[in-house]
Amino acid sequence: MELRQLRYLVAIADAGNLGRAAEALFVSQPALSYALRRLESELGVRLFDRHAGGVTATAAGTEVIAEARRTVRQAERVTAAAERHRRGQTGVLRVGFEASGAGELTTRARSEFARAHPGVRVEPKRFDWGGEADALRSGDVDVAFVWLPADLTGLHSEIVHTEPRIVGLPSGHPLAGNEAVGILDVADEPLLWTERAPREWVDWWAVNPRPDGSEPRWGPTNDNVEEMLEQVAEGVAICFAPSSMARYYTRPGMVWVPLTGVEPLRVALAWADGADGPLVRSFAEIVRGLVTG
Repeated sequence: MELRQLRYLVAIADAGNLGRAAEALFVSQPALSYALRRLESELGVRLFDRHAGGVTATAAGTEVIAEARRTVRQAERVTAAAERHRRGQTGVLRVGFEASGAGELTTRARSEFARAHPGVRVEPKRFDWGGEADALRSGDVDVAFVWLPADLTGLHSEIVHTEPRIVGLPSGHPLAGNEAVGILDVADEPLLWTERAPREWVDWWAVNPRPDGSEPRWGPTNDNVEEMLEQVAEGVAICFAPSSMARYYTRPGMVWVPLTGVEPLRVALAWADGADGPLVRSFAEIVRGLVTG
């Protein structure tokens, strides 16, 4: 069994279709199909059921794919560690975050860490819509401020920040001048969402279901915060966000209004299990000190 075969297996599971998986992997579909048959023969179990729409993991396949994901992620972390040494970048702390991160805590923590470790370069790395946790598991960052809910499998995490949510409205919207807006006040408004994040993450941000049991009116999708805000300013739909977005992201043609009747955002400081080296431990202590102080 080769790591390449496990990468193929994960790609097929993610795509649910051999043709799409082959395109993502830049291999031919016959070659990918042959590699899958070889792996199934080697393991002695059928990993996927084939059907007209593509493929679906079998019971055995589901378990094997989960293990394959862990193996691929660990291999990526090994490669990333070697790459940092090859480039002579051992004195680097890569801090992941999403959009406004944990608000001012994100910037203050990086600044305090840089003062405490003048010989270490701090690299902020921004991710879109729930990508921070995967970045930790793959070794792309050392520590991250993770917006919850998130899959924290294989990660150590601790809640370090909470903040209320707000709604982004076109500036000409009838509710744009309100001091606050209730979740049911915008029940009929098309809501921006993303296909790039896990469904649990999407539903939490959309408040699905709403307090009255109804489902949001789904609007257009977006791949990142800039696309989201541009569509709000155009009057296409509304969006929900943490309150710090009002300070870090503005657009002509839109306004932010406090959103009531919903849970606040919780932000966790997280790192991969077993990856709490001296720099990560120091950063975590600085964050804890800022939170408690």
